[in-house]
Amino acid sequence: MFKFFGTNRFFSITSKITKYILFLFIIVLSVGLVEGLFLSPEDYIQSHSVRIMYVHVPAAWTSLGIFSLIALLSVISFVYKNKNFSIIAKSLAPSGFVFNIIALVTGSIWGKPTWGTWWAWDARITSMLILLLFYAMYILAWRIYDSNEKVNKITSMIAILGVINIPIIKFSVDWWSTLHQNSSINILSENTIHSSMLVPLLLMTAAFSLFSLLIFLMKYNTELIKIKNKGLDRL
Repeated sequence: MFKFFGTNRFFSITSKITKYILFLFIIVLSVGLVEGLFLSPEDYIQSHSVRIMYVHVPAAWTSLGIFSLIALLSVISFVYKNKNFSIIAKSLAPSGFVFNIIALVTGSIWGKPTWGTWWAWDARITSMLILLLFYAMYILAWRIYDSNEKVNKITSMIAILGVINIPIIKFSVDWWSTLHQNSSINILSENTIHSSMLVPLLLMTAAFSLFSLLIFLMKYNTELIKIKNKGLDRL
């Protein structure tokens, strides 16, 4: 099953589709920005400051999704000893780290007019900050350790421990009294957000996901080129 994920086969695919992902990203981002900045209504309480949501929420979702994927890939890599999965996870980490920072910064900007403060040790904010630390540890581990066997074990442990924080972030508003409101978008129940706000939110989420995919492809291709230059055609 994992033969498809061999470096040579994967590189032949990833090296060709980057330009198409870039083209699609530009289109989706442009439509999302027009919807979010101009066509979506202002909030009756938060006025135009609510438009920060179209960056803040997709950035947070993207960051959470990427770390969850990193943890899954790390488990598969650790169990099946497929090092290519480690390279894929390593290549995903930078964009997840950046989007985590964007989520925290835009949340702080949004918090000032909404809550009257730039920062509060709210359960969700704090758990997102902890996630950022796990991202930082994961990326630093790849830079510090030279041994492939050792770095694979350490990064897998960091990812597996860090993923425990994901449900805490998700359910923090239900488990504790926080400044954040309850989720307006629910997969298993009716949404409480109007379609005029939901559409740009989903478009920006798609744009951020495409951007993450674009960064991943460039990072992954670079990693494979490094491996080939070292004469290691097989992982």
